[in-house]
Amino acid sequence: MKSISFSYKAIAVASFLILSAVQFFLIYNTYNLKGEHYYIAEKDIIKEEYGAIISNELAYPGGVRIIDKYLNGASIRHLETLYNSNKKAFETYQQQITDSMYHDLVRNNIMDSFMQRVTEKHHLAKNFRYALIINQLSVTFKNNVYIPLYKAGTSYPLIDEKLQKPYGILLGGTLTDIKLQNQTNSITVSVASNYTYKITIALHADTPYRMLGILKSILPILLLSLISIILVVFLFYITFRNWQQQKKLAEMKSDFVNSITHEFHTPLAAIMIANKNLQNSRIIEDKKNIGPLTDIIQRQSDRLKSLFEQVWDITNTQQPHLNKKQQSLHLLLDDILLDYRLKLTDSNIQLSFTPDATSDVIRVDTFWLTTMLTNLFDNALKYNNSSSKEIHVRTVNSGSKLILEIADNGIGMSPETQKLIFEKFYRHPGVLKNSKGLGVGLYYVKLCIDAHQWNIDINSEPGKGSRFNIIIPVN
Repeated sequence: MKSISFSYKAIAVASFLILSAVQFFLIYNTYNLKGEHYYIAEKDIIKEEYGAIISNELAYPGGVRIIDKYLNGASIRHLETLYNSNKKAFETYQQQITDSMYHDLVRNNIMDSFMQRVTEKHHLAKNFRYALIINQLSVTFKNNVYIPLYKAGTSYPLIDEKLQKPYGILLGGTLTDIKLQNQTNSITVSVASNYTYKITIALHADTPYRMLGILKSILPILLLSLISIILVVFLFYITFRNWQQQKKLAEMKSDFVNSITHEFHTPLAAIMIANKNLQNSRIIEDKKNIGPLTDIIQRQSDRLKSLFEQVWDITNTQQPHLNKKQQSLHLLLDDILLDYRLKLTDSNIQLSFTPDATSDVIRVDTFWLTTMLTNLFDNALKYNNSSSKEIHVRTVNSGSKLILEIADNGIGMSPETQKLIFEKFYRHPGVLKNSKGLGVGLYYVKLCIDAHQWNIDINSEPGKGSRFNIIIPVN
């Protein structure tokens, strides 16, 4: 059963992982799709408006003039001279000239007023933010071979670090979440001639909480996906638990059938043998033989009747009918223990009673109390490997309760076994081959306890015996 259970669990875990992966893939694609179309109409408006104001410009109106002031023919030729003669001086001058140019572009930035005008004109979201960025800048001396002056992602110690961002030089704006999805314009300008420059400028526009907005837009899909996974896990749990219970019940029923078959076989065999002897003319010639044989048939028939009644009770009895009366528990225990001692044939069994309770009058059904204690005693002896078997019965008062203790020096029980012993048909797995029974003794005990509205506690450890504490209200 363990291997089958493990296989089911492994298949369930694998199925859950596959389902989760598929759900994640679908949600991830949905998120990306929503991201691509997030405020797409607004970005198209900004793209169109921005394209109109820089049709013959760079960055913003007046940007070409500023850039040409720093990267004119004379400055580029000076860069060429340094590049060919002194690389270190080239790097210093390169950073100084670009730093000055970037600061000039930042000071003259008019994109704030542009974004405000576009927002009001087209009634865009008030929280739209932008970022105007230079991604790269390079110059060419001859033959269209470009020498980089600035490249995003590279650190330049002589360029103001406040301007340098991981994604490029920030000329204006407060948008920090820079990504391809919120880019509205990207312009690269170069001229196919010597001693000129190439520059790439990008405009990004977006709301400050882009991810939160996208997640909010796909929230129904997220919730449905989560609920579906939870339902699948819950249904599997219920199905697996029911399967385990049905499997366990099937095994218990199988054990019950095997046990009851053996129990029926013994009296039937005795009846058949006695009947066969009664059919033997030589045996019945002596009339003294007839009586013992009919007694055997009678006893074994009574035993069969008891077994049939027991099976009927097991399959039909849900709650015993009680006939409770006010009685002294000590007097009842004296009678029950006396009768039980008469059945014992093993001299190595010690059955003792200590009546420490001062108040022992309770309402009880004598028949069910006897059945309950007899089953407890039988189990105490059946599951006991000691050479000298001991059962000690004791009563004690605790507040308004009377505690009836039945302790033994048997094999004891693990915590897992203690959880199962009151189930119908359950039998201790360690002694099934060495003991007879139907696995209903302690089931009857619990039935009696519940019918009387008492409580029972178990204290037991493997190899250290067991103690059953029956807690009874005192009248």
